[in-house]
Amino acid sequence: MTKRPTDTTLPVLGVLGAGLVPADDPVLAADDLGLTRGDGCFEATRVVTSESGSHEVDHLDAHLDRLAVSCALLALPEPDRERWLELVGQVLTEWHRPGEAMLKLMLTRGRESSPGGPITGIASVTATSEKVLRQRQRGIGVATLARGTASNTYTDAPWLLGGVKTLSYAVNVAALRTATERGADDVLFTSTDGFVLEAPTASVVWLTGSTLHTTPHGGTGILASITQQALFTEAEGDGFTTDYALGTVTDLHAADGVWLVSSGRGVARIHTLDGSPLRDCAEATERLSKLAGF
Repeated sequence: MTKRPTDTTLPVLGVLGAGLVPADDPVLAADDLGLTRGDGCFEATRVVTSESGSHEVDHLDAHLDRLAVSCALLALPEPDRERWLELVGQVLTEWHRPGEAMLKLMLTRGRESSPGGPITGIASVTATSEKVLRQRQRGIGVATLARGTASNTYTDAPWLLGGVKTLSYAVNVAALRTATERGADDVLFTSTDGFVLEAPTASVVWLTGSTLHTTPHGGTGILASITQQALFTEAEGDGFTTDYALGTVTDLHAADGVWLVSSGRGVARIHTLDGSPLRDCAEATERLSKLAGF
């Protein structure tokens, strides 16, 4: 494959078993279960490319670990780590655009017409959007939406796939459309018993005094955020204490700062929640962003 220009907006694509493929080529069969049923999982993380063309991938090992957990809970074969690392290396070799990009790994159960056949595995690298970078810098307005489950719904219901990063994102996309209709940038889901959960593609973190809080995993069904965990690890060595505990919308309004944390957007300050301004926390935002590696 010839070297791509650095100003292209096209992704670089790779497929397990096939290697690199042109960005415009089809990579899924019409009966792939990822397409027909959303039966699969994915991971996404940030890539930073220097002017010289070298790449830094955030927490790749942790994302591959989480992909394996998702596969286990979906009864999919354990990912072949070496094959995925080889594919990631191939797509990064063809990515030459300096700055930030997103590496996405997608895995499906394969073709419906071939039960027990090979899985479908796709890796892609796409430039991080200006919208995401702008939200990291300027903060975001967020609307709360009910998710329709209690804070302990997932405790004894593994079939609900709590904490699994599945391809079935239709509800999340619908929630983001609702946020736009309400004049907000993003959504924070809440439980039926009154607690904050997570955003469609991010974890919520809030600060009271010197303690950083986030919603616990497990029964809440939220995804264990690798970026949030990395932030907490660094923060504990920088004068913060950390806490996994249920919180309410009232707790967020009273907090010294509230953020959505994710691998693409980094640490994005929530400046407005349901139309009401939250406390200005520019200094804390800068500090936490640096601790999270952004």
